[in-house]
Amino acid sequence: MRLVLVLLSLLVAPMAAQAEFAQVTERARFVSLIEGRDLTRFGIRLEVTPDGRIQGRAFGRDVSGAWRWAQGYFCRDLYWGSMELGANCQAVRQRGDTLRFISDQGTGRYADLYLR
Repeated sequence: MRLVLVLLSLLVAPMAAQAEFAQVTERARFVSLIEGRDLTRFGIRLEVTPDGRIQGRAFGRDVSGAWRWAQGYFCRDLYWGSMELGANCQAVRQRGDTLRFISDQGTGRYADLYLR
């Protein structure tokens, strides 16, 4: 019985954590979150500016690019060093000082970045 409870808690915890993130659907709300702050994660520090620029460093390489808000999504074109990562429109969700960017309009992989 105890093993069943442990396994059940492991299954429910990720669902509960996912539910705590609120969808950011408006450009003005997104800008209010990122303005004057960096997005960070181990090895990553990015500045996403209200005027549509992305700049910073990730794992020892420069990051540069541009973004726009389109139909409720953060759409970006990005370079990591000389490697073009291409365009992608991402869903943005927020929980406290964490922004979760989910690729492919919210259907793909995600990365959590912290507002500092």
